Amino acid sequence: MSDIFTVSGTALAKRIREGELRSIDLVDACIDAVETLNPSLNAMVATRYADARQEAKAADQELADKGPEHVGPFHGVPCTIKESFALEGMPNTSGLKSRVGHRSQVDATAVARMRGAGAIPLGVTNTSELCMWMESNNRVYGRTNNPYALDRIVGGSSGGEGAIIGSGALPFGLGSDVGGSIRMPAFFNGIFGHKPSSGLIPNSGQFPMTEGIGLRYLTSGPMTRRAEDLWPLIEALRGPDGIDEAC
Repeated sequence: MSDIFTVSGTALAKRIREGELRSIDLVDACIDAVETLNPSLNAMVATRYADARQEAKAADQELADKGPEHVGPFHGVPCTIKESFALEGMPNTSGLKSRVGHRSQVDATAVARMRGAGAIPLGVTNTSELCMWMESNNRVYGRTNNPYALDRIVGGSSGGEGAIIGSGALPFGLGSDVGGSIRMPAFFNGIFGHKPSSGLIPNSGQFPMTEGIGLRYLTSGPMTRRAEDLWPLIEALRGPDGIDEAC
């Protein structure tokens, strides 16, 4: 367990499949890390720890029942989701006060696909108001602070993702980008992020949603501790869903 906060999600999933690491132990360790670091960062703005622990136990049982060849590429590995994506049961305000109290009823397409690959979301992370600014600060959750210097910003709008991954607490997460919203937080927080080509990964289930020509610029994509996770996550997330007109 000594290096679980430095290796990739791919490496962690391999250890789980090979029986070297249980998902429940990894999830518990990451929850402890978030609880230690997040009070200073304000990166994770809502959590689902009880559900995540139940999902981790179910993942361990599924692995025992089906064998490693029948589980997803990120089976049992914890992750985070940008709050602008719908995650069932979690807030989806994008930092807009008029949406306080709104809870997602279903998962966004990219969230569902990440979970389908075996990843277990621990919660949702901060963003700029309506994903419009280059810092992650809003009147619902406040400002997210940089893990390398708490008086510095984390970039935006996927800054909560950048901060919690950059802190070492989680190996990867899901962000979105129009004009730098994955790329700037990745740079500011010392992690890897990728803005895919338009239409590769569905944007369905995000708020706010662009229209018309804007659909060519908004993309969903992975943010990771290690670069080796980028392509496997894109593989898990890509492809049309019959909803997003850009795909």
